[in-house]
Amino acid sequence: MNKNSVPPSQSSHSTPQGDRPVNLEDDHERHRLEHASRLDRIRALSHLLDNAITIPGTDYSFGLDPIIGLLPGGGDVVGTILSAYIVLEATRFRLSVPTLTRMLFNIVLEMIVGMIPVLGDLFDVGWKANAKNLRLIEAHLQDPDNNKAADKRFFIVLVIALLVIIAVQIALYVAVVQLISSFFAS
Repeated sequence: MNKNSVPPSQSSHSTPQGDRPVNLEDDHERHRLEHASRLDRIRALSHLLDNAITIPGTDYSFGLDPIIGLLPGGGDVVGTILSAYIVLEATRFRLSVPTLTRMLFNIVLEMIVGMIPVLGDLFDVGWKANAKNLRLIEAHLQDPDNNKAADKRFFIVLVIALLVIIAVQIALYVAVVQLISSFFAS
């Protein structure tokens, strides 16, 4: 037995019903793999949205988020939904309230400025809310014990806030489309 292994008497135990033994090492490994898989998904989506395309001859890159934002009638809404997914996945890392609030702020700022035609898409290229949020997650993971995790009530508030943000964004787009339609109809 190596120095890192746990004796069988400490690594597994029976459930309260006494049926199948539970291996704590397997549970820990499954949790670690889920954690790594979740982080890989967040990294991949963040990269796709904010850094997937490198400008030739430079070190600067941008992603699909500003390109999606160019789509009339909801491109920015799709970008906001994808950014919200990253934040919701991040809550499973037991992030603190200030960290989740900063992540939400990054999305809201990108959403608000992103609604301005052309200027908003240029802002998207530079702001990179998803990359900023990924850095916040990674900073938390470097020292997870130093932060108090948000409770379930804050998670509910966060989900409601994300839904409200998306609903407001959709309502604003509908209002703009109606305004433009009425302008051209007269």
